Amino acid sequence: MPANNESPKKVLRRLAEARRGVLVPGAFNAMSARVIEDLGFEAIYVTGAGVTNMHLGLPDQAFMGLHEIAEHTARIRDAVSLPLLVDADTGFGNALNVRHTVRVLERAGADCIQLEDQVSPKRCGHFAGKAVIDTGEMLGKIKAAVDARQDSDLLVMARTDAAAVHGFEAAIERAQKFGEAGADILFVEAVTLAEEVRAMPQRLGKPQLMNMVIGGRTPTFGAQELGALGYGFVLYANAALQGAVAGMQRALTVLRDTRRLDEDPALVAPFAERQRLVGKPLLDELEKKYAN
Repeated sequence: MPANNESPKKVLRRLAEARRGVLVPGAFNAMSARVIEDLGFEAIYVTGAGVTNMHLGLPDQAFMGLHEIAEHTARIRDAVSLPLLVDADTGFGNALNVRHTVRVLERAGADCIQLEDQVSPKRCGHFAGKAVIDTGEMLGKIKAAVDARQDSDLLVMARTDAAAVHGFEAAIERAQKFGEAGADILFVEAVTLAEEVRAMPQRLGKPQLMNMVIGGRTPTFGAQELGALGYGFVLYANAALQGAVAGMQRALTVLRDTRRLDEDPALVAPFAERQRLVGKPLLDELEKKYAN
C-alpha cells in the first residue's frame, strides 16, 4: 500500500482515471499473486478462467461458483497488498444474486468487481457460441451492484460480450448505458478489429479495460500504445497461467526424459527463491520474536 496509507480501492480508482494503460496480470492463486506483486505490477486481476482451469481442470464455462472465487480472493488478499479486480462472471444469477455476490466479494477483499452480460451459463469471451441478456436486465444488475457495496470506493466494472453477438456498435451502445447506470469501468470484450480497439476510448466516457487474450480474437496491442489511446487498464488475465503451464511442461519433460532434475534456474525456481516468495524469512523472524 502507498506510504500515505491510501486504500487499495482509492489507488485503483486513481489508476483508472489516469488512463495510462496500467498492465494488470491475472492471478489464479496466492502464489501467482505474490509473483505479480514481487515483479512490480500495480494491480492484480483475480481470474475466473484461471481458477477454473488451474483448480478444477475445466474450461471457462461457468463451472466456478461464487464461493470458489470468494475463497481465492480472500487468500490472495491475505498474501498481497495490491488492488484486486475480481472476476464475478455474470454475478451468479439475477440482480438479487448480484447484490449477494458484491457483498460476499467485498468482504473477501475485492477492490473492483467485474460483472458481464452473458446468458448463464457463461463461457470464455473468446469462445464461440456466446449469448447476452437483455440490456435492461444487465442495467438492473449494475444498479444492484452499485447499491450493494458497503464502501463507496469499491469499483464496479461492467463487461459486455455483445460485440460477438450483435456487432461492435451494439456493444458500444450497451457499454455507454452501463456507465450511465453507475459502472465505474467499462470492458468491451472480444472486439476483432484494430480500428475498433482504437475507437473505443473516443466513444465511451468512463475509463476502460482492454483484454489482451494470448491467442484470442482481439488484435494484440502494446500497453504503451493502449495507454496513449486512453485505456485505463490492459488485462493479461492468463499470462501467468499459460507461462506456468509451459514451465511445468518443460521441467517435467526433462524429468521424464532424463530421470533427474537439478536446480537449473532455466527450468525451476531455486529452492531459496521459492521460500522468499512465500515469506519464509519473515516467518523465521517472527518465530524468533515470539519464542519463549
